[in-house]
Amino acid sequence: MLRSRWTPGPAAGATGSVLVSVTDFRISRLRDLPGVYRAGLTLRRAWPGLPGAVGMWLWTEPLEGRCGSVSIWQDEQALRTFVAWPDHVAIVRRYRGRGELRSTTWTTTQPDPNIWAEARSYLAGDVTQAP
Repeated sequence: MLRSRWTPGPAAGATGSVLVSVTDFRISRLRDLPGVYRAGLTLRRAWPGLPGAVGMWLWTEPLEGRCGSVSIWQDEQALRTFVAWPDHVAIVRRYRGRGELRSTTWTTTQPDPNIWAEARSYLAGDVTQAP
C-alpha cells in the first residue's frame, strides 16, 4: 500500500475527541484509477482551507485498483460539510458507477498513534467496521 504524506488542515492543533473517516474505493476498470487518484490529489491541495479538517492521508494499491483516504475531522459536522462541498460532489458524481465505495468512521482522541493502524486493519478487511 502506498500512502501520501500527512496533510494537516486548519484544525491540526485540535485536542480531545476527533472523528476519523476511512474510504476505500475499488474501481471496476484499472484505467480509471489514475483519474480517481488525481481527483483525490486535487481535494488534498484544498485541505489547508477546509473548516474542521485536522489532517489526512491518501492511499492507493494500484495493482488492486483501490484508493482512498484516511481523514481526521474536528467533528461529524465538519465531515458532512466536506461531503457536501461542491468540488467533492462533482468528483463523486464523475466516478459514480465506476466502482464500489466502502467507508467507516469512528471517534477517538487526538493525537492517537494508532489511527493509521486501525485504518489499515479496516482496509485489509480484518474488520467490517473500525473501532
